[in-house]
Amino acid sequence: MRIAAAQILTGRDPQDNLRLVRESVVEAAAQSARIVVFPEATMRAFGAGRLDEIAEPLDGPWATAVADAAREHEVLVVVGMFTPGQGGRVRNTLLVTGPTGGGDEIHTGYDKIHLFDAFGFAESDTVEPGDETRVVTVDGVGVGLSVCYDIRFPGQYTALASAGARVTLCSASWGAGPGKIDQWRLLAQARALDSTTFLLAVGQADPAVEGVEVKRGAPTGVGHSLLVGPDGTVRSEAGPGAGLMVVEVDDDEVTDIRKTIPVLANGRVTEESRGEVPR
Repeated sequence: MRIAAAQILTGRDPQDNLRLVRESVVEAAAQSARIVVFPEATMRAFGAGRLDEIAEPLDGPWATAVADAAREHEVLVVVGMFTPGQGGRVRNTLLVTGPTGGGDEIHTGYDKIHLFDAFGFAESDTVEPGDETRVVTVDGVGVGLSVCYDIRFPGQYTALASAGARVTLCSASWGAGPGKIDQWRLLAQARALDSTTFLLAVGQADPAVEGVEVKRGAPTGVGHSLLVGPDGTVRSEAGPGAGLMVVEVDDDEVTDIRKTIPVLANGRVTEESRGEVPR
């Protein structure tokens, strides 16, 4: 399966960000990608304005326009947006839309479970957490969904693998700071090992490299999207700037690794039993 990681830098205007999505979909389709994955907060960047004023449901015009692009170019699109929540908050949603194989289509969402209340930023002030993990099937392959801070919680990734994920996607807008790129890389490798899945982690490009000023303290991206194999090795990694990284994943390799080191089958004390996976 060929997957494209669209490492873009989004801003305040959802329509301009939609233009970036369309351009990347066209480029990914031209390179025969089956799935194109965008960062968290593609609809509007963190720190670029109120999220509740642009949030809309999955059948709203922004998500519908993404679905139209996915259908036109025959790729599955995974993209970060915001949907309405309760009490003035929004949900940090990963939209999944497009063909899934065999003539079937999907248009659904995963709501980020773990909110980034860390490093002086309080995502929970404006965002309501989700409470369900999500695996979708593309051409017969289970694809698990996660967003940014989720990557620090191993129980979610083993739960996704137990639910059928053989490839896991993590869309992010990773906060900058000392050691943060090293942590991003290390966490992606660890979660791939925990779940024995391919893990594709896709981040926003680094605004500093792109010459864009952003609000201090907001997690606005560091780039370095990467693919990690089910054996924990980094197979491909982007730099800090905007660009499209196209990678290949081989489902047979997941089968082989799980025969060699069956950590999912051997596990006895689970993260779920310790309450780390919300229900």
